Amino acid sequence: MSAAFEIRAAPGGVEFAVHASPGSSKAGVRGLHGAALKVAVNAPPEKGKANAALERLLAEVLGVPPKAVTVVAGLASRQKRVRVQGLDAQTARKRLGI
Repeated sequence: MSAAFEIRAAPGGVEFAVHASPGSSKAGVRGLHGAALKVAVNAPPEKGKANAALERLLAEVLGVPPKAVTVVAGLASRQKRVRVQGLDAQTARKRLGI
């Protein structure tokens, strides 16, 4: 049995797990991948380009400024931990549509 997706409270906002798919032909939130939010980005996984694209895309989806979204763990991995400032868990879940 896999763990359920969880949005946790963090100082000034929330954190959650992301399964990133860099180099995708179509960017967007793709639902859940186990206990992580699956997010596809167009940028390649090189020199932080995919991480920057992931942060921008999540900021747009969540309706927060781009600087409010930060990859805090997993910078060189598909499995990441993202922090979003200025949102509570309920609002984040609603805006993500999950």
